Amino acid sequence: MSTSIIVLGLVVAGIFAFFVGLWRSKSVGEKSPERLHSRPGYYGGYLLLWTTLPALILTLAWAAAQPIVIRHLISDALPQNVQSLSEAEQSLVVGKINSVAKGLPSLNQEEFETVKKARYGFMTPAEAQRVLQERGVVLGSAPEPFVISAAYDQVQYQRWGRWLVTGVAAALAFLGFVYATWRISPQLRARNAVEAIVLAGLILSSTVAILTTVGIVFSMLFEAIHFFQYVPLPEYLFGTVWDPRFSAVGRAGGSEGQFGLLPLIWGTLYISFVALMVAVPIGLLSAIYMSEYASRHVRTVAKPLLEILAGIPTIVYGLFALIAFGPFLRDLGRDINLDISASSVLTAGIVMGVMIIPFVSSLSDDIINAVPQSLRDGSYGLGATQSETIKRVILPAALPGIVGAILLAASRAIGETMIVVLAAGIAANLTLNPFEPVTTITVKIVSQLTGDLEFTSPQTLVAFALGLTLFVITLLLNIYALYIVRKYREQYE
Repeated sequence: MSTSIIVLGLVVAGIFAFFVGLWRSKSVGEKSPERLHSRPGYYGGYLLLWTTLPALILTLAWAAAQPIVIRHLISDALPQNVQSLSEAEQSLVVGKINSVAKGLPSLNQEEFETVKKARYGFMTPAEAQRVLQERGVVLGSAPEPFVISAAYDQVQYQRWGRWLVTGVAAALAFLGFVYATWRISPQLRARNAVEAIVLAGLILSSTVAILTTVGIVFSMLFEAIHFFQYVPLPEYLFGTVWDPRFSAVGRAGGSEGQFGLLPLIWGTLYISFVALMVAVPIGLLSAIYMSEYASRHVRTVAKPLLEILAGIPTIVYGLFALIAFGPFLRDLGRDINLDISASSVLTAGIVMGVMIIPFVSSLSDDIINAVPQSLRDGSYGLGATQSETIKRVILPAALPGIVGAILLAASRAIGETMIVVLAAGIAANLTLNPFEPVTTITVKIVSQLTGDLEFTSPQTLVAFALGLTLFVITLLLNIYALYIVRKYREQYE
């Protein structure tokens, strides 16, 4: 059975165990003079956890370990001349084995027996291929005998593993069900046990974000270190030319290309700055209007319409900038004697700013509405007008949340790719002119990982260095926002 079917079976068994636990606890409570320690629902949850949790942990652990274990078994059984190959050549052999193994489960019993004969030497690989082709089964070119052998063994290991984990999971579920049913009694502290497991689950869930972040950082860091073995760090950080061309990919002795980061980081910050200059004033002013001035009817209509902007795919914004807005700015500049490129900082920044307006507006609106009404009433009682109350009371009280909204919008702008590709181009220019095209870090990450390149070449590894740089920029934004919030709290609290 597949992992999904096993999990589905455990879910059904858990639901059954829950209702059995309810019935069992009520039955025990009626027969015993002692009062149950916990409510019946906790006993049902106790039985559900003992029935599903051990079997589920085993199933998920095997699903994660199965490919590694089977590959290790297959690799150990390969001929000695194959094991002596380089790692890249062995990967090609393993890929060929996997491609053959993927076709074997779709064979019927007679066809599978044909492969089995080839596996044990009763039929040559060419004869096996001919017989399978007569039945409409194509395995590609005639594979080597050890490839058919390894593919057959791999399929058999997978089948045995599925049946083994199914049997063990079923046994664990049954034993857990019997044990938990036997344990149900008035003295059983079912609530304590269930809440302890739930607490452990909450702690595990809270660490997922941290572990994910650590995994992302280390995966980028190791590849970035490999990249800096080809390109010196100062040359990368302070170079002003981005031209990643190599005379020989992966060849020692330098390169003909240049990997200057400054044009990319300047384009990223420049476009993000223009976008924030559009989004922050419009978003903040619209939030103030909807929360303090607009009637309930206007707010009911205006806020959903404004939030629709956040649901439009970024590729649509990019096409709008490429087809409509960029040519409009170019023609407008021609009318006033300005040389404005259709793909420019201004085009990408304005369109991106329109896209992130809802991030600022909606979050700021919710934050301003969360300011206690008592602060407003106190300000009005001291004789302040509505505008003075907004400037001197509401906005300072909502400042931490507003800073968070602006930070979210900034992160969204820095990480945008499609709008930049279509509206600002891919030219890595170091320029102050907002009417010229530039590009960003995210665009170059995509371009460096696109195409048929060696993964160990500096042209590809530079994408990880760029990703690490982008992570550091976002981290610095978070630190700066935290500094502003703490400074505000020291002043007002």
